[in-house]
Amino acid sequence: MKTFDTYSFGCRVNQAEMESLGRELTESGLQKNPNAPDLYIINTCSVTHRAESEALKHIRFTRKKLPKSKIVITGCAATNWSKLNKEPEEIDYMVDNPNKKYLSELILKRFQKSLQQSGSRIPPIRRAGKSGMTIDISKNYTRNESINKYLSSSNSDIFPRSKRIIIKIQDGCHRFCSFCIVPYLRGLPQTISIDEIVKKVNSYPDFSEVVLTAINTEAYGRENNQSLTDLIQKVLRDTQIKRISFGSIHPWTFDDNFFKLLGKLKSNDRFVKFFHIPLQSGSNKILNLMKRGYTREEFVEKLNKIADINPFSFIATDVIVGYLEETDADFEDTYNFLKKTPISRFHVFRFSKRQHTAAYHMSRRLKEPSSIQKKEGSMRLRKLSEQKFLAFQKKHIGHEFKALFLEKRKNGHQFALLENQMPAFIKCDMDFTGEILNVKIESCKKGTLKGKIVR
Repeated sequence: MKTFDTYSFGCRVNQAEMESLGRELTESGLQKNPNAPDLYIINTCSVTHRAESEALKHIRFTRKKLPKSKIVITGCAATNWSKLNKEPEEIDYMVDNPNKKYLSELILKRFQKSLQQSGSRIPPIRRAGKSGMTIDISKNYTRNESINKYLSSSNSDIFPRSKRIIIKIQDGCHRFCSFCIVPYLRGLPQTISIDEIVKKVNSYPDFSEVVLTAINTEAYGRENNQSLTDLIQKVLRDTQIKRISFGSIHPWTFDDNFFKLLGKLKSNDRFVKFFHIPLQSGSNKILNLMKRGYTREEFVEKLNKIADINPFSFIATDVIVGYLEETDADFEDTYNFLKKTPISRFHVFRFSKRQHTAAYHMSRRLKEPSSIQKKEGSMRLRKLSEQKFLAFQKKHIGHEFKALFLEKRKNGHQFALLENQMPAFIKCDMDFTGEILNVKIESCKKGTLKGKIVR
């Protein structure tokens, strides 16, 4: 046994964790092989019943497709199944979230015998430290060599191949929104220090963009008197990374200090103007039931400030349809809110009761909309999202932007992300993967922005 592959469901944090795991396993002597891996690690999601169902289907499909592979699962669904004693029979090993930080060590220890028999260069494991184990890396197998091999074989992930690195900066949440199971599965906030993040960014000098991702950006630094603004300023000052972007930035993050920083970074090409800010509902009644801690009026005030600082800021959001006690009037509040505000794209979720949450217990006395109501509402919001996104796309026509070129090419054009993370195809006759160039958007055809390089 000497090969592995990974698969992530759910959020960007899950993806960052699997990227980190892939590098650790590669440094330990394993090779990434997406076709017939000896080890197959799945990072699961539990945000909805559907997310858990999809993870379970994937596990069963993988067992049929890869009967000889060792299947390891981790993540939120795995943690939830562990609490409920519902471990899928198709897997070989399960690691819950509290132990996920030691995942590579645990995997190598668990399968050490078969790894050694396969001839893989896996070093011996010895007991040490809080994690209970450490791994000696072979002296003749350097970090750079292992990373390069991992990146060159990473066929399933667009991030490294396009010179983008995704880094987890924070885990856990203290908010306990009534619908959310995440704090029960990931625990209270845990921050990765600024110095550690800066060091990690600097360990990838050839990369063009770092995507910083967290479970709740508001909680960043709560334990050590640091803040997200401190992190952004430090990364800009102490690294040479060409672009800094985020997965989600949560609404409570946008305080006076953060807005002052956004104003200073208005013309800074290194800071990507993309803001995914989870709203969840545009009804004050529903927001209160969700225990979100803000009103629609407070939320729209923050949105307008972002748009005033930079009209080309790309703002996206999450919204839940069919929460407890949601009436037609509440839904229309959400619909009209999304229609009028500078939000250009939204991910729509149908409410799903999750055990352990406040909503699970509230549902005994509060009415839940029918599945038909949820379906119809979801369809309406998705159609509105398509309309708003198209309008925002057309706003870019005739304007120039800096764009990071990714690997995908099509009909003489190469895929790129503008300085606000808007996707576009740029006409070019050579491969510019990983480079940042000035481009001009010329058209929007069939929902796709197209442009040219500006010399």
